[in-house]
Amino acid sequence: MDWQTKAERLASDIVDPVSRWLPPVARVPRHQLVPRWWEPDGTGAWALRDGAGDPSAWAEAAYGDRSLVTRVGGLHADHATPEDRPEGLPTSSATLPSLTVRMLRHARLGDGLPLLDLGTGAGGLTAYASFRIGDKHVTSLDVDPYLSSAAGERLAELGYHPTMLTADATEHVPGTYERIVSTVGLPPGPGLRAVLASLVPGGRLAMTLARTTLIVTGWKRANGDVVGQVERDMAGFMPARSGDDYPDSCTELFAYAHEAEGDDIGTGRYPVVDLENAWELRSMLEVTAPGVELGFGIRGKTRTAYLVHPDGSWARASADWTDPPAVHQSGPRRLWDVLERLRNRLNTDGSLPLLGARVRITPDGVVHLSRGEWHTSVGDR
Repeated sequence: MDWQTKAERLASDIVDPVSRWLPPVARVPRHQLVPRWWEPDGTGAWALRDGAGDPSAWAEAAYGDRSLVTRVGGLHADHATPEDRPEGLPTSSATLPSLTVRMLRHARLGDGLPLLDLGTGAGGLTAYASFRIGDKHVTSLDVDPYLSSAAGERLAELGYHPTMLTADATEHVPGTYERIVSTVGLPPGPGLRAVLASLVPGGRLAMTLARTTLIVTGWKRANGDVVGQVERDMAGFMPARSGDDYPDSCTELFAYAHEAEGDDIGTGRYPVVDLENAWELRSMLEVTAPGVELGFGIRGKTRTAYLVHPDGSWARASADWTDPPAVHQSGPRRLWDVLERLRNRLNTDGSLPLLGARVRITPDGVVHLSRGEWHTSVGDR
């Protein structure tokens, strides 16, 4: 495989010609970090792709600016057979190179400054950082021991020997660091405390809030607060997990919401929206009503959206194309009403207050957001 030409072309497509990140992208053989991966098979399951069996597809995948799913549920592509068709959510991936570079830029790396790459995955960010600042300054951490070991072995084959750790970052982060970059969404509240404690005063954090697409950056002050902003940039990372897979917290409630009449039946004001792909609106819903889970489907002309919450609240909205939807809701909160208030604000103000908002993260993990007269806090105290 002529990977060098393909890597150079990728670098020229995603990085400015004068950027210090152009050489890492151009010279790291990304395909060696992702020898096998998963792709949707069109039926709701995943099909295995083996690079060695199809070098042309391997090169196209590895040197395209795309994420490659490497683990679905508890099954890593390295351990799968061609007959396997896992269903469920991706639990690890190789992040698309352009986003990897953007997160590294947000972190403001510096020569000689210890970096923690939180969420090793396939090891792409670790490789770029090791190339740029030297592997002796790079530590990579993942909750999954196989991901840590496999990435470590493949990085060693490329000549990089960063420190590889296995730990649940929502509970404990070994060591202290001047820079932390997280490519998993971190939960505000107690699950963020260990990461904050591992950042030294004067250090910088670049992360996304779990279940949002908000990139939050900030500098740690002497009092322990991390102060910064929500960047005018967005990223869709998997949320941090503590176990082998994500818990099925609302499966029964989703099934109930598909058929139930609900206590409140009415007509919505706005068309049905696929919130998973309406990133800013979905993020605003999460900081307004944390923990909401989403569903969406299209059958013929009919679009249906589902919102469910662990507190028992649920909503279903269904309509043909852009017609006003029939809305069924029940539970402690009327979730579709919450969403419509956010959409009304968006239509009235022309924007939502998230991007560019000021951020203050206190040592207890609570994330305080503010912009103009708007403010909110997320995370249990």
